[in-house]
Amino acid sequence: MPPLLDTRPTALAVDEWRAREAAYQRRMDSWLEPHRQRRRDGVAHPVLDFLFTYYSETPGRLRRWHPGLGTALAGTAARERLDWPMYAEVAATTPDGDPVPAVGLDRPAFLAKRRDAAAWIEGLLAATAGRPAQFGCFGLHEWAMLYRPGAGEVRHEQLPLRLGQDGTDAVVEQHRVQCSHIDAFRFFTQAARPRNTLTPTRETQPQLEQPGCLHATMDLYKWAYKLSPAVPGELLADCFALASDVRELDMRASPYDLSAAGYEPVAIETPAGKAQYVAAQRGFATRGGDLRQRLLTVCRDLLGTDGASTVGW
Repeated sequence: MPPLLDTRPTALAVDEWRAREAAYQRRMDSWLEPHRQRRRDGVAHPVLDFLFTYYSETPGRLRRWHPGLGTALAGTAARERLDWPMYAEVAATTPDGDPVPAVGLDRPAFLAKRRDAAAWIEGLLAATAGRPAQFGCFGLHEWAMLYRPGAGEVRHEQLPLRLGQDGTDAVVEQHRVQCSHIDAFRFFTQAARPRNTLTPTRETQPQLEQPGCLHATMDLYKWAYKLSPAVPGELLADCFALASDVRELDMRASPYDLSAAGYEPVAIETPAGKAQYVAAQRGFATRGGDLRQRLLTVCRDLLGTDGASTVGW
């Protein structure tokens, strides 16, 4: 077991961490408040609900700002966090190096409960970062989820299809389907599965996941909240923002007609639509690459590793 880091966390003064907390909450409320209002009104959103249903983090937990590993909170106001999971009194230092009592991440408790999970996440992120991005899928995973559906396989029945069922089936049949992500592939219809060039499984995820994949990019948000409260709130918010942007492209490039919800289609069945999709996908891969490295740093600081060897892969 690697030794705990000897570096003491840096304590933030009350005014500083309260300001960061407030800024984070304002940022997250731009997504959380509309979601809560829709939920109160009983109104579903065909694009954004995914961020709160497929992903398991609750709005209440999302609104909690954390300083993350290596930073602690000074002042008596921070003591309320001693009732939060994975927080404890820690020996910290001021930015000038003076010792000061503070409240921060309980790293030994975190590792006792989540070491294996953090090592798994580190392995997956490192494996994904270590291979080139692929940009030839054109979002066909969403089409394959609707290809010649059998009983019980129709998704989002309330949403109309831009090209109808026959047109949707034809797009799948006219393209090479090459989805590498297990959590997209597992929703393919039975008829679509044999058409995929790969057969992703949970066991092969580290061998197949690649940084151009929209679902791998959205999942950076999942890994960020799975590592909470070791991940700084600002990094979590950056991952959520990227997931929200990617989700929009994912659905605009899908077979669904979302014009009633204000979304123009990315018609990937056309050359222009393909070019539009790939351009956006490349931008997301660049943003995701930066966030993936920041998450890897958190994992390696937690585990006391340097990336030279990765547990489990």
